[in-house]
Amino acid sequence: MKKHEDFLTDASRLAPAGGKEALGERIRSAREMRGLTLEDISSRTGIDVATLKGIESSEITPPLGQLIRLGKALDMKMGYFISPGVDKPMTVVRKDQGKAVARYGKKKSQQYGYSYESLAPEKADRMMEPFIVTLLPTDAEEFSSHDGQEFIFVLEGEMKVQVGDKVEFLKPGDAVYYDSTQPHLVKSATKTQARILAVLYTGAK
Repeated sequence: MKKHEDFLTDASRLAPAGGKEALGERIRSAREMRGLTLEDISSRTGIDVATLKGIESSEITPPLGQLIRLGKALDMKMGYFISPGVDKPMTVVRKDQGKAVARYGKKKSQQYGYSYESLAPEKADRMMEPFIVTLLPTDAEEFSSHDGQEFIFVLEGEMKVQVGDKVEFLKPGDAVYYDSTQPHLVKSATKTQARILAVLYTGAK
């Protein structure tokens, strides 16, 4: 199975919340603060230098799978790159106030099977990344693998989940928890959209 970034591990068009510094600038600052070169980071993450240059210049928004690897390479939590947040014990996201994110292809009108909203962009030092995800009908099947674990609870519609060779079809009220290190795939199982609550734990310190 070819490794790709799935809906939870792709942060296309993800703009940072809380703070003026762009995502690429945060990554570059963290790298330079540690005295590391792009070649150093490439060897630690497996991300090629050209892609890293694009990330740091904000020409490329890295998928969350790459952010997980960058966080480990830079000894920082992946969530900091998404949004540093605020140092307080609790943050609240009201209905319809989540941070909307959509994955786009080469043409902005082309979506790759999902859109989602972050449910905790303002919480600092968070150990989990929760999202409400809308899975759109698509024929694409892209497998992903990365550090950490994922939990999914189906809210509406029907979804397909495959971890390794095991395939399950889930309906509203069903849930799944799996190790993200295993090649996995999540998508709508029908010609209509599905909505899920998804929580990503990166395994970071």
